[in-house]
Amino acid sequence: QVQLVESGGGLAQPGGSLRLSCAASTNSFTIYTMNWYRQPSGKQREWIATIANRGIANYADSVKGRFAISRDNVRNTMYLQMNSLKPEDTAVYYCRAVSGFATFWGQGTQVIVSS
Repeated sequence: QVQLVESGGGLAQPGGSLRLSCAASTNSFTIYTMNWYRQPSGKQREWIATIANRGIANYADSVKGRFAISRDNVRNTMYLQMNSLKPEDTAVYYCRAVSGFATFWGQGTQVIVSS
């Protein structure tokens, strides 16, 4: 069982930045492909970024060029640097760890982008 704890959410102005963290309680962090998802209020959860254990990253078109996913395999932590934030980025952000058939989710952190 892996526990994932997100942090760093909050209120940001349009055009601003936030950095989310996802701390994993595991000594096998490197076996997991790590992902960020988000769920706007009243909408379905959507995938936004993935980072493999060696750092190869992929992004949804909606965040490409604005968000950057990274991981620290020593601190067992994943990050999401969010720049040029837009009101439509408002959502609960979740991290997910995947390895084979095993998948774990965090509890989410709220991001609100508003002036």
